[in-house]
Amino acid sequence: METWELIILLFILALAVLPTVLALIDIQKSEFQGNTKLIWLLVVIFLSFFGAILYFLIGKEQKTTTNN
Repeated sequence: METWELIILLFILALAVLPTVLALIDIQKSEFQGNTKLIWLLVVIFLSFFGAILYFLIGKEQKTTTNN
């Protein structure tokens, strides 16, 4: 495998992992009602990239307060 192929592969992998990491951080820092936080953590962990996209589209609206 050439060096440039490895760089491209690592870049694509980073693009796939970054939304998941950002979603997990945002969920952890935010307040939700009931078990909603646990449910979103499980969705993002088990569905990875697609779970993170779902969280950013749907879950962010379910926050009660944000700790900044």
